[in-house]
Amino acid sequence: MENRAGRIILVVIGVILVVVGAVFAGQGLDLIPGSSMTGDSEWFYIGLVMVIVGVILAGIGLRRRRGGRTR
Repeated sequence: MENRAGRIILVVIGVILVVVGAVFAGQGLDLIPGSSMTGDSEWFYIGLVMVIVGVILAGIGLRRRRGGRTR
């Protein structure tokens, strides 16, 4: 990501994915009751994938640019 706004957007989307994915995983593991997802292991795996993708996106957004021009 070259520009600062794009990097901030990646970090925000990544953090949102991590939070929502953690909720989905918690419900899939029956740790968070109160929905049709509670106790369904499929939602754990969906949440786990969301957390992993979110961490990757946030990491890309936070990674410092090496070498090249400075702005």
